[in-house]
Amino acid sequence: MSPQMGDSHRRFLQTIMANGIISEREASSLYRHCCETHKTQHTPDKLDEFIDTINSKLQPMFMQIRKGMCEDSGHQHYALVNTAMTDVTRMSSDYTDNELELFRKTMDLIVASESGTTSSTDILNSADTMSSKKLKKSEAEHLLNRLVHDKWLNEKHGEYTLSTRCIIEMEPYIRTMYQDQVKLCQICHNIAFQCQICDNPKCCIKIHNPCVAKYFKGRTEPRCPACDDFWPHEIPEVRQPHSQSKR
Repeated sequence: MSPQMGDSHRRFLQTIMANGIISEREASSLYRHCCETHKTQHTPDKLDEFIDTINSKLQPMFMQIRKGMCEDSGHQHYALVNTAMTDVTRMSSDYTDNELELFRKTMDLIVASESGTTSSTDILNSADTMSSKKLKKSEAEHLLNRLVHDKWLNEKHGEYTLSTRCIIEMEPYIRTMYQDQVKLCQICHNIAFQCQICDNPKCCIKIHNPCVAKYFKGRTEPRCPACDDFWPHEIPEVRQPHSQSKR
């Protein structure tokens, strides 16, 4: 018999619903806060079990709190996912049809790129090829700002990437729509956009940058885990998560 969902679980769920996505560090702090507020037992290493209790009650409503990795930092995050809707129509309550079309075109550009990024210029140019009502340049720019604010896209120096929230929530859609283009990280086996690629044309595996940092740490002569060719890319430093507050 699964544990009963109490007020601490409901408070945790409401906070994730309000935020869309939270980091593992934030989830741990929230878990502690919810337990302390409602005077229930808090066991630091039982966060996933706490979330499993919530998910058991969400399942009939086709909802789930799902865990995923940030491609940039390698840190884990939790997002609330609608499991019944597997494409961008889940966003239809917040965006118009032509706005969703431009978002799809943005996804197309990001998936097709080797770097997992696309420029604001390319996105704005793609707005000219829309089949639905075209967006003015100012409208398209405003939409990109909203997509970043709502945590569907990330932006840095005019380059856009799919956010951690987008990858977690849209993973079934991405795997289906881009099955011939999307590759998985050789190390963590999650979808890889921002990554390093083996130079061997017969190999071409992808590894997330944080996974590269961990896998090759301390190796004097890094070699591809698939084909054993020398790995010529710069090995990034392992990024440590922010220190968690004392419990």
